[in-house]
Amino acid sequence: MDSIKVFVPGRLCLFGEHSDWAGKYRLENDAINKGYAIVTGIEEGIEAEIKKASTFKIKNGSKNFECEMNLDKLKEVAGTDPYWCYAAGVAAVLKGKYNVGGIDIDITNVTLPEKKGLSSSAALCVLIARAYSKLYNLNLDIKKEMDIAYLGETQTPSKCGRLDQACAFGKKPILMEFDGDKINYKEIPVGGDFYFVFADLMSHKDTVKILNDLNKSFPFPRCLSDEKVQYCLGALNELNVTLATKLLKEGDSYSLGKLMIKAQKDFDKLVAPNSSELEAPILHNLFNDSKVHEYCYGYKGVGSQGDGSIQFLCKDKESQRKLLDYLTTDLKLNAYSLTFDKTSIIKKAIIPLAGYGTRMFPVTKAIKKAFLPLPDKDGLTKPVLMILLEELYNSGITEFCLVIDEEEKEIYDAFFSDLSKEVYDKLSPEAKKYEDFIRKIGSMVTYAYQKEKLGLGHAVSCAKEFAGNEDVLLVLGDQVYQTNNVTPVSKQLLDYYAKNRNAIVTASLTPLEDVYKYGILTGEISNNANAFSVSKMTEKPDTDFASKYLYTTNDGKKEYYSVFGEYVLTPKVFELLDQNINNGKTEKGEYQITSVLDEIRKTDGLYAFIPDGEMVDVGNSNSYQKAFVKRLGTYPIK
Repeated sequence: MDSIKVFVPGRLCLFGEHSDWAGKYRLENDAINKGYAIVTGIEEGIEAEIKKASTFKIKNGSKNFECEMNLDKLKEVAGTDPYWCYAAGVAAVLKGKYNVGGIDIDITNVTLPEKKGLSSSAALCVLIARAYSKLYNLNLDIKKEMDIAYLGETQTPSKCGRLDQACAFGKKPILMEFDGDKINYKEIPVGGDFYFVFADLMSHKDTVKILNDLNKSFPFPRCLSDEKVQYCLGALNELNVTLATKLLKEGDSYSLGKLMIKAQKDFDKLVAPNSSELEAPILHNLFNDSKVHEYCYGYKGVGSQGDGSIQFLCKDKESQRKLLDYLTTDLKLNAYSLTFDKTSIIKKAIIPLAGYGTRMFPVTKAIKKAFLPLPDKDGLTKPVLMILLEELYNSGITEFCLVIDEEEKEIYDAFFSDLSKEVYDKLSPEAKKYEDFIRKIGSMVTYAYQKEKLGLGHAVSCAKEFAGNEDVLLVLGDQVYQTNNVTPVSKQLLDYYAKNRNAIVTASLTPLEDVYKYGILTGEISNNANAFSVSKMTEKPDTDFASKYLYTTNDGKKEYYSVFGEYVLTPKVFELLDQNINNGKTEKGEYQITSVLDEIRKTDGLYAFIPDGEMVDVGNSNSYQKAFVKRLGTYPIK
């Protein structure tokens, strides 16, 4: 690949500032509490165009820096250069760990204020780690990117903690736990809409002094004021963060706002007296502004606190708009909005694409099945893959894992990379807009490689590292979906999952004569509901057997439901797949997902969800041709 674009946001600490480095002192004093924080990425961040080079180069406007890819020289810069130390620190770590070559970074857009508690330095460190991972095929997941970014910052004079690198996750609330050198994290599902505003106070704070002053209270308290600092950043913070997590899940913005005020008062009373930088007169004057109180439930400082930035939790969307206007127009501050929409928690999707495409021969000799064209609702002709990714993105998915053959990576990279300026300039405005969207989606894509074609279960197991210890969405790569209402099929499934946290298989009403083609789900539907508990799963049964034993009763009628092509997979699915693969437990020479889901059904329960929509199999010539003609009639090409 010639060059890539990478964007990394800043981060906002909602609760738990300073608890990351405080929790690290457990290595020296195990009486210290673990650290806990709730952190989210924001819309503002750093964007760069990056390509391989012989040296380490970085440019930000008129500021330029270049250094040999020499470990000792990079470490020297990291320890001494006040501006480029963070970049050099990350490059040094990557050189030491992976012996990578050079890189040329052109920072093209920065919307993130520096030194305001929004982690501009951490965003830069994550950006460099992510760029190296993509350019040099290091396959770093988010956790590894965070580790590399943190180790890079430790090469500098900064006394950074582990909290800042949470910007790697993007815009979603993350609960972080800090226990010595260990770090754990999980996404917090949001049970309602939350409207935040944060603002640059246009002043100055000395973060290094704040950290130096507060670190004096660790690892062992010398006096009562040290004990207060440790209590506030430890046991009291744990209580506040635990309650804040609960309130986010419940969607209780009013109570969360009041908790923000309480947490700020705790900090001002117990921690702030230990550093003169935390007097923060501008911050506290704004806390007392009666105009602010009209629009918000609560407010807090940001990051290390001090006169850097401030955050507010507004009463509703209109209050958010009015507060933004007041801060920017009347107070002349740089202010920004951050909104959490009610979410289902699932943000990751796995799409298996590594099949040979034999059912579509001979066209698949020339083109991957994923790139077969279909007309779409906006009048553009799109690859099947983009129709899938677009639906998932519109349903709230922000991370995609494509399971492919490793030798096919260049094909996918080429598709998601930039067009040449000559070609781009010839596109229509609509096509340019969609090309920008393709690049955006491409930045959310990672790959897992399936070296042998050993069935769907084997393909899914290849994405285990991507899934982590989270529930994920599985979407078959040779099927597309069309909703019968305004809500995408994938969003319907995720909304159902939000209320029923189980493994789920989507189901479609199927004629008896077609059951031999699919996995069939059996259960009992109450009052024409859109879901049922699965009592049996059978892969491609014959019609006689199905008519006797595999029907689902719906209001007294016999119906047959097949797997629709989307699944919610729990971590246990990956555990059972690993067991089958390690034990060589195959079915007709392949590792299947159906038998694993049937095991889940027996132990944990399994639900079938019936979306209001239609699935089209584009994996064989007959159904693909029918789908093309039908969609062409529905969505005429422009």
